[in-house]
Amino acid sequence: MKKLIIHLYLLAFLLGVAIPGTAQDAGSEAPPPEPTVEQRVSDLEQYFQNLGVGGSGDTTWASKIGGVPGPGHNAWLMTSSALVLFMTLPGLALFYGGLVRRKNILSVMAQCLGIAGLVTILWWVCGYSLVFGEGGSPFFGSLKHLFMEGVTSAPDGNYCYWVSENVFSMYQLMFAIITPALIVGAIAERMKFSAILLFVTLWMFAVYFPLAHMVWGVDGLMNGVWNGAAKIRAIDFAGGTVVHMSSGWSALILCMILGKRLGFGKEAMPPHSMVLCMVGTGMLWVGWYGFNAGSALSADGIAANAFMTTTMATAVAAFVWPMAEWILRGKPSILGFCSGAVAGLVVVTPACGFIDSKGAIIIGVVAGLVPFFACWKLKAWLGYDDALDTFGVHAVGGTLGALMTGILATPGVNGNLTEVNTYAKDNGLAGIVAQGGLVFEQLKAIGITLALSVVATVIIAYVVKAVVGLRPSQEVETLGLDLSEHGEEGYHQARG
Repeated sequence: MKKLIIHLYLLAFLLGVAIPGTAQDAGSEAPPPEPTVEQRVSDLEQYFQNLGVGGSGDTTWASKIGGVPGPGHNAWLMTSSALVLFMTLPGLALFYGGLVRRKNILSVMAQCLGIAGLVTILWWVCGYSLVFGEGGSPFFGSLKHLFMEGVTSAPDGNYCYWVSENVFSMYQLMFAIITPALIVGAIAERMKFSAILLFVTLWMFAVYFPLAHMVWGVDGLMNGVWNGAAKIRAIDFAGGTVVHMSSGWSALILCMILGKRLGFGKEAMPPHSMVLCMVGTGMLWVGWYGFNAGSALSADGIAANAFMTTTMATAVAAFVWPMAEWILRGKPSILGFCSGAVAGLVVVTPACGFIDSKGAIIIGVVAGLVPFFACWKLKAWLGYDDALDTFGVHAVGGTLGALMTGILATPGVNGNLTEVNTYAKDNGLAGIVAQGGLVFEQLKAIGITLALSVVATVIIAYVVKAVVGLRPSQEVETLGLDLSEHGEEGYHQARG
């Protein structure tokens, strides 16, 4: 029997076959050694600095916390996700709802709710993959995450070391929801619900998904922070181009194609409830901390800086806008305070994680003046019916913010603008910032965003018009969209 066993081992050795329960298979690598106490401490230091764990190069070890979501960072991004959803529901719904006439308040709320459900379905099917699936092209992500395949509670190190990918995907979903919902403000009170849903479906594929990948995808065309090979080395911390420029410029084109509201310029169309508008503004401001500070993708120093700059720019703009009204028009209005706050939030969004407090004050002043001028004078000069000033605040503000990011960004508050950056990648931004070239990169990104939004919106609008039509009948529009489109009323008293 012993001879038989010896012969079997000898035969296995000659054939290169491993015997179960003996040595490791030939050619297999030995597992990394157990981490020492010093290496475990190093892992914790990496966690606090929002860096990867387990060493690198020749000094790797089997980290006990590698690939595990960090509780603090994960908790912050889950909170931020809820805050961004809070911006749309109920923040934006109340903000827009208060600004329309009472016969159309439910239509605005239905549009916000409908978009939230529609975009979530698109995001699950392929939207997340088209934006954040690496290995695709500079314009679209890959299809590796179709139907959220492989999106688990483990982190995706391409985007964040310590946040579960399913949490990250839900956070980004909230951005995808609010962006097309912003367009509703320009075409309020005069677009069919079916047309809005079809328009948003096509617009997400033609504008949002490719633009979000280009700016935030790890191999995107305009991702200057994460993609060292990006053709355009632009930066956008929380969505100046992706969210505000895309929705704002699309809103202008759509409202021009749609035409003016019945009676526009001939009869007064004041907001039916500035109280609701004010409440909605407060909700937007609170939720925006998840939007901006959450875009650090961790509870770190960059998030803290974004929290501060967001607060300062918003408060200053909320003060400057009504003060300009007071000087030029005689009275500071509640609508001016609300519009100024939103404008400050919009303009600081792409810059909040790259600027210091001085930059935030500058942005606050400019945000309180330039969008005010666009809403007060530009709209009157050009004669378009942007019902709730989506273009004046989001397109003008988003474009202004993207440009000012290139002027005011400072490496002192964000290591991604230095040679040794947060993600330990040589993105080349340090040299561009030092030589003053970041403004030109921002201008390139602005140009592409504007062109894509305008051209795609023109095509989509006419496709929707041919398929389902854009506007309801004059009788329906006169009666109000609440009753005619949804069979309900927001109030049970005389309608105005």
